[in-house]
Parts: sequence; structure tokens; C-alpha cells
Amino acid sequence: MREQLNGPTTHASWGEGRPHLIITSEETRMTIDLIEDETTIGSAGGNTIELPGADPVHATIDHDERDEYVLTLHGEGEMNADPSATGTHEGARTETLRTGASFTIGPWRLVFQRDEFADHGRPYGGRQGGEYSDQPAQPRRPDYAADPDGSERPPGNEIDEH
Repeated sequence: MREQLNGPTTHASWGEGRPHLIITSEETRMTIDLIEDETTIGSAGGNTIELPGADPVHATIDHDERDEYVLTLHGEGEMNADPSATGTHEGARTETLRTGASFTIGPWRLVFQRDEFADHGRPYGGRQGGEYSDQPAQPRRPDYAADPDGSERPPGNEIDEH
């Protein structure tokens, strides 16, 4: 279990937590790990994920400098969040993905998953005391660009791997 010295946090090392998509249609179910800094999704050959029935390049997922996975829908589809309400990225068709976030592309439903210890959206092990309870602020996240493996974390961001 990963814990910060004064409680669990969601600042894991760069790309940790096995970020992946669960992709389903009426006939198919598959899991695709997100291992590239840019994942392209569409029907055209050469996309990271090729889906029949999608636009040639229907969506992209960028692994950004903050260790977040950011979806941009270029074609038609639904997202489970209102991206204008998140305020994390420009554009009406862009959202920061959190565990359980889903979106559609043609006949496909895609669900983002990342282990909770690395999903920056819910510090300290998720909601404690219910949806509307106050959550303590977690420490500033590491500078992933300067320290991608997390070996030089500032004091207060230590990880205990016991």
C-alpha cells in the first residue's frame, strides 16, 4: 500500500496506476493500456486504437505534463462530465479523465481506469465521510517534467511502499 507519511495521497510516480481504457460494444470487450504520451482513437489505420464505425481520428488522449490523461473528442460522442465545469482545459470537448470517466465513439463506450493511488482526482483514499464532506488539501504535486520518476520529491511527498 502506498502512503504519504501523514496519510495516503494520489501523487504517484509518472504514469503509475496502470491507466487504461475498457472498451465495449454489443459484441466486443477489450482493455487497452495507455502507454503513449498521445493515444489516437479512430477508424483510420495508424491510430493507437482502431475502432470501426468511428471517424478517421475521432478522439485523442494526451498524457500531459501534470501526469493527467486529457481526452479531446474530435468527432460526435458523449462524455459523462461537463468539461466547461471542470475548468482544467480549454475547449468544450476536452476533459481530464478520472477513474470511471466514460465517453462514447459511435457504437463504442470507453471507460478510463487508473488505480486510485495514482488518480490525482481523489486525494487521501477518496471521499471520506460522504460526497459532500470536506477533504484536506494534499501536498503540491511533484514537478513531473523535472523529476519523472519521483526520486526527488519535495519533503511531505514521501511514499512508503510497505
